[in-house]
Amino acid sequence: MTVAPEAPGARQATGRPGTTLPARGADPAGERRRALTRLHATDVYAMVGAATAALSMTWLLFRRLLPFNGAVGFVVIAYGLFLLVYALLVSFDEDGPAIVDRIAAAVVRSMGLLLVVILAFVVVYALVQGRKALVHLNFFTQSMELAGPLQPLGVGGALHAAAGTLIMITIALLITVPAGLVCAVFLNEVPGAYARFVRTIVEAMTALPSVVAGLFIYATVILGLGLDQSGLAAGLALSVMMLPIIIRAADVVIRLVPGTLREASYAMGTSRWRTVWHVVLPTCRSGLTTAVILGTARGIGETSPVLLTAGFTNELNLNPLHDPMVSLPLVTFEFVKSPEPNMISHGFGTAALLMALVLLLFVAARILGGRGPGHLTRRQEHRRVLASRRDARRFAERRRTADLVTIPAESESESESESESGSSS
Repeated sequence: MTVAPEAPGARQATGRPGTTLPARGADPAGERRRALTRLHATDVYAMVGAATAALSMTWLLFRRLLPFNGAVGFVVIAYGLFLLVYALLVSFDEDGPAIVDRIAAAVVRSMGLLLVVILAFVVVYALVQGRKALVHLNFFTQSMELAGPLQPLGVGGALHAAAGTLIMITIALLITVPAGLVCAVFLNEVPGAYARFVRTIVEAMTALPSVVAGLFIYATVILGLGLDQSGLAAGLALSVMMLPIIIRAADVVIRLVPGTLREASYAMGTSRWRTVWHVVLPTCRSGLTTAVILGTARGIGETSPVLLTAGFTNELNLNPLHDPMVSLPLVTFEFVKSPEPNMISHGFGTAALLMALVLLLFVAARILGGRGPGHLTRRQEHRRVLASRRDARRFAERRRTADLVTIPAESESESESESESGSSS
């Protein structure tokens, strides 16, 4: 049998078959590779050209050719023409699937840009309209107890509303966070007919109108139990609104925990509830924080439940058990209804203060929630690298010590063998 000679470099010095890799940059198929994650100049040119052409054609249609008018119609027609022209320009360089991908990316990014513009408009409009009240220090340190509709902006503030909002949302969080997380854990860890029934009720309660929650607390707590209109009743009403949101979001987050983590914990002999406490909840901590944030965002902006359960007052009340209490959304609603310009400025300033308070709460929740599993900060990554280097040095020293111990042992065994051979001779 004749064996064909091997090509040079087919085997390495060890005798194992070698692997031949193509040279860097070589493309056997002859096709040009393109990085999809990088923005190229042709993409920018196509987008700018499509936008310019769309604006020009829309202007011709509205001003010269057709009797169209209105800003909304102008924007809609210009956007449709932009997509058409952009698809035409992209088709010169790409094929069918790439054209669809570019159009879908343009639509998604434009919708995201639209949402950012709307959010920026709301924030800037509130700041601009309330700038006259925000520049006064008394707006943050006084209540409206001594201020009337005709008083200047140097008198009165939103301290009572900010304090009431913090007290109400704290009461609601103390009720909803433990109850919501326990219910979400129950829905995932104890499946059955009752869990399905509870999940159905929770999903139905997510669409509960806020006024119904306020009427429920007003009928059961205020009329039934005889409790006064207070911050506690308002906190209970907000908890009714926040609880289904937190349960539903936490339920979805806990479902995303890999089942292999639970199986590994059970394999080590751990009980179910210890597995939940030490494995499941720490793994989805950042997601549970997001669930709490969603519930807080739902409750902190409600107006009608607070009006039904806490009433309205212009005085600062820090006792949630007695006397009426107000919140920032309710004060904003009442101030903006006034025909006086100073009261309207107070209302927009209160709205800006509410946005700042919500942002502060969200940042604090993110800091407490931490990062998701597997996501490390730069400092944590640096500590991991240093620990790996220390481990590598320790292993190298241990290997060196083992080699030093092995060499004298081998020399002693060789000398003993030589002495035995000499004596035998």
